[in-house]
Amino acid sequence: MTSLRNFFLYKSLLALTIWNHVSLSVENELFAAVSNDFPEGDSDKETRSLPLPYRKSHQSKADFNWVVIENTTESLSLSEITNVDVKELTALVSRFSQGSRLQNLTLTNMKVDWSAFVKILQTVWHSSVKYFTVNNFTQLSDITRLEFDYKGTSLKAVTVKKAVVTDLYFIQDYLYRIFANMNVAALTIAESEMIHMLCPSSYSPFRYLSFFKNALTDLLFQECKTLNRLETLILKKNKFESLHKVSLMTSHMDSLQYLDMSNNLLSHDGAAAQCQWAESLAELDLSSNQLTEAVFECLPANVAKLSLQSNQITSVPKGMAELQALKELNLASNRLADLPGCAGFGSLELLNMELNSIVTPSADFFQSCPRLRELRAGRNPFKCSCELQDFVRLERRSGGKLAGWPAAYVCEYPEGLRGRQLKDFHLSELACNTTLLLVTALLLTLALVAAVAFLCISLDVPWYVRMTWQWTQTKRRARHDRPEELDAALQFHAFVSYSERDSLWVKDELMPNLERGEGCIRLCQHERNFVPGKSIVENIVNCIEKSYKSIFVLSPNFVQSEWCHYELYFAHHKLFSENSNSLILILLEPIAPHMIPARYHKLKALMAKRTYLEWPKERGKHALFWANLRAAISINLPMADGRRCEETVFF
Repeated sequence: MTSLRNFFLYKSLLALTIWNHVSLSVENELFAAVSNDFPEGDSDKETRSLPLPYRKSHQSKADFNWVVIENTTESLSLSEITNVDVKELTALVSRFSQGSRLQNLTLTNMKVDWSAFVKILQTVWHSSVKYFTVNNFTQLSDITRLEFDYKGTSLKAVTVKKAVVTDLYFIQDYLYRIFANMNVAALTIAESEMIHMLCPSSYSPFRYLSFFKNALTDLLFQECKTLNRLETLILKKNKFESLHKVSLMTSHMDSLQYLDMSNNLLSHDGAAAQCQWAESLAELDLSSNQLTEAVFECLPANVAKLSLQSNQITSVPKGMAELQALKELNLASNRLADLPGCAGFGSLELLNMELNSIVTPSADFFQSCPRLRELRAGRNPFKCSCELQDFVRLERRSGGKLAGWPAAYVCEYPEGLRGRQLKDFHLSELACNTTLLLVTALLLTLALVAAVAFLCISLDVPWYVRMTWQWTQTKRRARHDRPEELDAALQFHAFVSYSERDSLWVKDELMPNLERGEGCIRLCQHERNFVPGKSIVENIVNCIEKSYKSIFVLSPNFVQSEWCHYELYFAHHKLFSENSNSLILILLEPIAPHMIPARYHKLKALMAKRTYLEWPKERGKHALFWANLRAAISINLPMADGRRCEETVFF
């Protein structure tokens, strides 16, 4: 079985030689020793053999079978390293002296104590390895003070990921001093629950430091003046709380250009002393913290790229920050209700405002940001309104500066437009132009007033209003002066309304023919029945109220009489108020339509229906006329002495 495993391992190693970088995963039971004739260098640039020994389980420790591959390897990866493998591992690495081709060494799943780790690190330090990585490093126990020789190294970068310290009681300096004083360009200690890191004892060559996902706090690198060559510092996912202290941490880092403080607990209340950032800092990531708009009081003056994504910012205060070098600003996933202006960001070229609370963005935004090349403002709860339409119209003139258009720009309000893309939302110019809307409304109002005034004048509306008022007042006084039951009693068969110029016909023809004979029709005529002392209007109303019918003698003289018009109006008012057919029209003489005034529209309507009796000129037809007129007055009224007068009807 062991021979079969060796066979597959050999085949795998041969396959990996296709690439210039070869990773060799060798289990600890396969390492026994390293041949003394292992090649030390590759200065002749020829392909050399790289014998990697392994030990069969049934052979002695000194008996090896060598696996030889071409010596073009620049990367070596070993896994499952424990304390018992340290001697063989250091012997193997020590053969890659400076100048050999091995540059990348990765150790995965290491379980060694502190002294063994330092021994491995020291061996790698003096080898040809430039990039050393340790993954899943556990059981760092028995941490004591150990000396370390930092001289003569080819290392450029050291990376330690997922290191677990099992020693509960140790002096932190013993652990952190080894890393802090490394004279390499890059150091990464990530995902290791590291709570502190010492400041280098002397000016450090560090240009890149990454302490991603640890437990570092605001105490890190305070008053540290030896990191003057540091350019990149990554402190993502730690436990920093004070933005002011972070700024002080960088104040002595003269070369710092990029700082990542995302996913911490940073806040700034604005009451702290003035922030002091490294003047060289050009890119700052403060995303996923607890920052509010007060953060704009504590920002590096020369920053060119700033990320404040996923904080609690509700506005960008004007005049608080003057970041004239700022070119890229990320404010996505905050609580902003509008687009910020560029008063303090004169060089801004890219702005991200996605996932905020912008309902109606300001249409003058692009005017305040003349250098802006790209705006990301999608995925906001837009309200499709006139103001938003101004913004959409502005987008069309901006030359495609809205990134993600049109898919990311969708109406959220009102409910009926939810889901509609802004490019498909349109309102009329009248609905959105306030000035035009006011002018249009004013013109319509003036036109309506003019039309009403014209109708009032042409139909004599004021006259009707006055008459209605007089009718109402008269009825009210009548109810007040006498009981309701007497008020409702009928005393006349008909009230006769006529022009004074037609009085001869009324007195000589109408009244004698209706009032004499067995019919006993009693007519109400103003000369004999109006009550002295009362107004004419009140007398007219009372007579109409006490009469079963109202007879109007129509002629050209009638339509020219003002009082006849009053009487017709009141009688017509009774017709509609009591829902009765109480009007009888007698056409004494033909009336041309143009002779009837406009206010006589009721008379025109009645005559159009031909509900009138026409006085015949032939004497032979008079009997039929009187018979029809008597038939129109069909009611029995009690006599003054209590007897009833039976009406005689002629057919």
